[in-house]
Amino acid sequence: MSSQPATTTMNRRGSPGVRWVAVAIAILALLGAMILDTKIVTIGSAEDTRKAAFSPEAFGKAEFPNVQSAVEQRAVDAPTLAAAIAKDKAAAEKQYGVPANVGTEFSVKFTGVVGEGKSGIYTVKVADVPDNLVIRIQTGPAINGTDLRDATGAITFGQFTNQIEYQNAGSALNNEMKKQVLSAIDNTQLTGKTISVVGVFKLINPKGWLVAPVKLSVQ
Repeated sequence: MSSQPATTTMNRRGSPGVRWVAVAIAILALLGAMILDTKIVTIGSAEDTRKAAFSPEAFGKAEFPNVQSAVEQRAVDAPTLAAAIAKDKAAAEKQYGVPANVGTEFSVKFTGVVGEGKSGIYTVKVADVPDNLVIRIQTGPAINGTDLRDATGAITFGQFTNQIEYQNAGSALNNEMKKQVLSAIDNTQLTGKTISVVGVFKLINPKGWLVAPVKLSVQ
């Protein structure tokens, strides 16, 4: 009987060692391709596109001077503004106002005598404005509304991730105003004194202005 060389299963399929080498080469090639396709970005560099967490305190500190300057530049004498609103509200809004979510924001300046107050909100008697117009000034500790945020039209919802951040931006500006403007006055001793104000209010009731100041001095 003649014998034929035996062809084993291992010979047909290749040795286990050869197969492992092939797998290892494939893995190394894949890792090499991944490394070549990976770009290393240093945290904090210009190429770091991650959005930092929103800080209301940092926002208020950075933005309040801009709001303050813009309100000062836009501010209209109270008698002039009152007359314009009484004559033609729509025309006054177009000429002097900044559209907001509800109502229109007006920047105003005046000097007047402080009347009675409650919870830090005082009436101010301003010469040459209609007798039926009540002007009130907010002096804290609570500052209501988002007038400072909305005063210029430059701070918009699209700059923020969500409504919470947008609301916090308004509160942060109010808080920074209290630090930079109201901390220098004693708001328990204002009645009867003459004050000069530059501020902003939202026109909801033409016969009642509630002003958030960006500047306030006691004479």
